[in-house]
Amino acid sequence: MLFTEKIKYNKDFTFLFKKGRTVVGNTCVVYFRKNNSPYNRIGISSSKKIGNAVKRNRARRIIRAAYYECESLFPIGYSMIIVARQASTAVKSGVIKKFFINRVIPEMNKPENK
Repeated sequence: MLFTEKIKYNKDFTFLFKKGRTVVGNTCVVYFRKNNSPYNRIGISSSKKIGNAVKRNRARRIIRAAYYECESLFPIGYSMIIVARQASTAVKSGVIKKFFINRVIPEMNKPENK
């Protein structure tokens, strides 16, 4: 984790759910907002709709691996919540990495988000 801290508190999650911008994909949903700090903050959420504990933990593990592979590509100074979807339990981290590179990072780099 080069530029990243974990989001741990519920108030931070709810703030991003309410005020953050979203990027929706088949495998996950990303909420993000600028935090004006020299590092990124990330939180990963998976609900019981995904399945049992084994499937939820696998989804979080795959999302975390995909994020760490392309961590240096993300712009610095953002808070992000990544919500796993049902499809995230059946894919490899490369699919989610491709979603981050093709959809999330360009959306974060748009001028209205700076």
